[in-house]
Amino acid sequence: MDDCRALNDLSNDEARAALTRCCGSTRWVDHMLHARPFQSRAELFEAASRHWNALDVADWDEAFSHHPRIGDPAAASKSTATWAANEQAGAARSADEVRAAIAEGNRAYEAKFGRIYLVCATGKTGEELLAILRARLGNDAAEELRVAVGEQEKITRLRLEKILSP
Repeated sequence: MDDCRALNDLSNDEARAALTRCCGSTRWVDHMLHARPFQSRAELFEAASRHWNALDVADWDEAFSHHPRIGDPAAASKSTATWAANEQAGAARSADEVRAAIAEGNRAYEAKFGRIYLVCATGKTGEELLAILRARLGNDAAEELRVAVGEQEKITRLRLEKILSP
């Protein structure tokens, strides 16, 4: 339980804010609050995954809406702006033409799928993010939703790690 103390010891309001920084789905946050206290990191990550994958499209879209577009981390909410900027550092360091292509790809993605392009950007260059975006534009709607759900799950886990290891 010690390795989850950073989350377990928070008040409900503090834990709600911390969990919302990890994933913007209200129902996911509610489920995670009810699951506390966590006995281990493994239990925390299992619960996070189980509750995330049990949600519906509206819940997933709510979580996605809390993210800035790739290449625009300044648009993140105040609670996640620093994390988003760090996660998207590869895109920010890219050449102007790569950033422009990502912006155009974001517009094409949103027109096709009706939601922002969500990818776990940590450790990826702008060129890699652009290549992933272009490849995913070839997905059908159901496949792309499945991919986006998986990417949010990766982001959530990384952010939970940040809470546990401040």
